[in-house]
Amino acid sequence: MASLSLVSCSGDDDKIPDWPWKENGDTSEVVKTEKPRFVWIDAGGNFQRFANSKENISEDIQKVKDAGFSGIIVDVRPTTGDVLFSSSKAEKVKRIDIWEGSSYKWLERTATWDYLQAFIDEGHELGLTVYASINTFVGGYLCPYGLGSEGMLFRDESKKSWATVINSSSGPVSTMDLLDDSSDYGAKFLNPANDDVQDYVISILKDLAKYDVDGIVLDRCRYDDYGLMSDFSDISRNKFEKYIGKSVTNYPSDIMAAGTTSIPSIMPEYFKPWLEFRAKTICDFVVKAKNAVKGQNSKIKFGVYVGAWYSDYYGSGVNWASKKYDTSKDYSWASPEYKNYGYAGELDFMFLGAYAGSNSIYGSGEWTMQGFAQQAQKLLCDDVWFACGPDIGNGTGWSDGGKGDLIPDAINACITPSDGFFVFDLCHIRSFNYWDDFKKGFERIDANK
Repeated sequence: MASLSLVSCSGDDDKIPDWPWKENGDTSEVVKTEKPRFVWIDAGGNFQRFANSKENISEDIQKVKDAGFSGIIVDVRPTTGDVLFSSSKAEKVKRIDIWEGSSYKWLERTATWDYLQAFIDEGHELGLTVYASINTFVGGYLCPYGLGSEGMLFRDESKKSWATVINSSSGPVSTMDLLDDSSDYGAKFLNPANDDVQDYVISILKDLAKYDVDGIVLDRCRYDDYGLMSDFSDISRNKFEKYIGKSVTNYPSDIMAAGTTSIPSIMPEYFKPWLEFRAKTICDFVVKAKNAVKGQNSKIKFGVYVGAWYSDYYGSGVNWASKKYDTSKDYSWASPEYKNYGYAGELDFMFLGAYAGSNSIYGSGEWTMQGFAQQAQKLLCDDVWFACGPDIGNGTGWSDGGKGDLIPDAINACITPSDGFFVFDLCHIRSFNYWDDFKKGFERIDANK
């Protein structure tokens, strides 16, 4: 899923804000005193309002500017895997499921104008930084309640081999064989270790990099939501055996028992090397993706969104920390080699979801907003510019709205230990009418500089 929010203008003729970091991503010299503030614009959450209305886009982006944000992050590849920009490789989004009244329904996009370009035009006109975000390793979406499905994996049976294979309690099974819409609904992930999958995503990123965006963000650049159960395909087995330089006699039980979803009390022989391998797979892809984007347009900034809950993020196959941080000194599941696949130093920026509950804003350690941000300082080792931010529409205490008085504290807790701020999501700001609360929060931060 995603993240977002910001403030800081350059005064250049192009009206695009300066970056608060140097060209190589080094944060040792900050060129702006104000910390950027982004708002995330999820494709699905905002589809009903924006899919067919430039006027609504213009109205809301003006409100974003007036509230004190300095940038937007526009989701242009939702979990269906189709896209909201021009691509020679991926199909355009035709419909997204929305909740209306008491049920899900399909909402079709009938407009022919370029969705991403509309945000670029509006954002840059107002002096906002414009990032584009894609859901990376997704290829389709199964909707709940019998509504149906959408996306490449459902349209093209030949792509079934691209889908994740999980190590279920009954043995390896493709997620495309798990189609019970009462339990298996949601995004269908692609296997990050599949070279064809990687090449396909890279081709989409190259098309995206042709746009005049200021940055590109990889969201869901990780393994399937099934966590430790993914991916156990033959492709992953072969690549893992090449990584360790030997065959695995009892696959997958020498790695982990069928149905394993958490760290086993007794780790099998290849459990830790398997976590290394998965982190290496994602790290190597991030480098490949960055090089592809920079090769298309060297001026585009490149980064990722990740969840800030590092102690659990091994389940996603991601080490978002610096290589300077030795994970094995703090976590029993990590080998000394795990640190080699931290990718923070490869990025221009990182957005970290500090998605704590409304009663967990200040504090230390994980699962408080402030604690998430403070931990990120330690793990990133000044390798990359980073922004933390809350999800103000989901999770404990946030889902029903009415928490406007907490917004200034959430901003303060996230932005003070970080290099910037973002919030998920624009649709929540709009539906709960938090515009003035964000303006007050930013003004409070500016007054205390």
